[in-house]
Amino acid sequence: RANAILTASPGQLVLMLFDGAIRFLERARLGFTETDPLAFNLTVNNNLQRAQAIIHELNTSLNLRDGGEVAANFQRLYDYMDERLQESNFQKSDAGIADVLRRLGVLREAWAEMLRRRGEDLGQAAPGLAFASHA
Repeated sequence: RANAILTASPGQLVLMLFDGAIRFLERARLGFTETDPLAFNLTVNNNLQRAQAIIHELNTSLNLRDGGEVAANFQRLYDYMDERLQESNFQKSDAGIADVLRRLGVLREAWAEMLRRRGEDLGQAAPGLAFASHA
């Protein structure tokens, strides 16, 4: 996995970030099946925080100076996702997680399609990560 990260293109790295955030959100959702209150809270909280860290990284990597309106729209979207996950974590509610998963799934698929059209190898971008559609 470390080798894949070191040899990935910037586009593949973004795809890896999308995959990681999706994976952590799916793990957070599994926390809702926990019957032990401590395991429930730890699973949901820890995985939501990891997903939020990735979304924060995506947000801070935006080039707002050169990216114009597109970058500003992504910034608003990432801010919205972060707020939804904070709310879900505080309320221990699945609704915000499902919303963010759906939006990240759409972004991830659009990004992967853009990489495919540019001829980039997607297999290297997400080693060992499975993506389940959340449409």
